[in-house]
Amino acid sequence: MAHRLRPVGREFASVAPVRLVFEREVSAPPPAVFDALARDVTGWTAWFRAVALARPLDGGAGREIRLVGAARFRETILAAEEPDVYAYRVDVTNVPGARAMAEEWRLRPAGTGTRVRWRAVDGVTPFRLAMKAARPALAAGFRDAMTSLDRRLAG
Repeated sequence: MAHRLRPVGREFASVAPVRLVFEREVSAPPPAVFDALARDVTGWTAWFRAVALARPLDGGAGREIRLVGAARFRETILAAEEPDVYAYRVDVTNVPGARAMAEEWRLRPAGTGTRVRWRAVDGVTPFRLAMKAARPALAAGFRDAMTSLDRRLAG
């Protein structure tokens, strides 16, 4: 059953009880990576294997995300600062135990490419423990997604 999460701002990515941070370099420049993240929302399914559906909502002010399996998220975009930052919070989800969630993508030039830094954050004790235990799988999913995005942007 879907439930509403506590609304949080961008600062939550820095102060949340659990912060999962993953980084990876891709060969595309920051504007191309930003476009893939922020402007081509429906394209996420082509490079992020865990994402089964992604679509913009409310004229681009929000998103609907469905993961492979059953997790669903309705999100509000908190920042779309080209080409540096793309951030959003989860407003409604069917994930049990979540109380507040936000994700932030930071893009920095790295030679001719981009260093992509992703921070995911969350809430409640059993959920926190599950997220910490899932860190290796989430890291592998992020790494795979960045490899696929790199190939997509190069082609």
